[in-house]
Amino acid sequence: MKTMAVGELKTRFSQVLDEVKDGKKVGILYGRAKKPVAMIVPYSDGKKRKRQIGILDGKATIEFRDDFAMTTEELCGI
Repeated sequence: MKTMAVGELKTRFSQVLDEVKDGKKVGILYGRAKKPVAMIVPYSDGKKRKRQIGILDGKATIEFRDDFAMTTEELCGI
């Protein structure tokens, strides 16, 4: 993440927006102490991406032996 002071942001605002369009984040520093106060991030349209479920499907197998047994108390550590 790139950071810059408010004065630099004012002079390079169009360039910063181009960087944000490319997916980069820019932190804004304020005052003599250069304290971080804000961040400019790429706009999200609010649509959630579809999660990929089962990425290991067909790549791994799980087998339980016939003598495997666990009570709820053992599972919860009670």
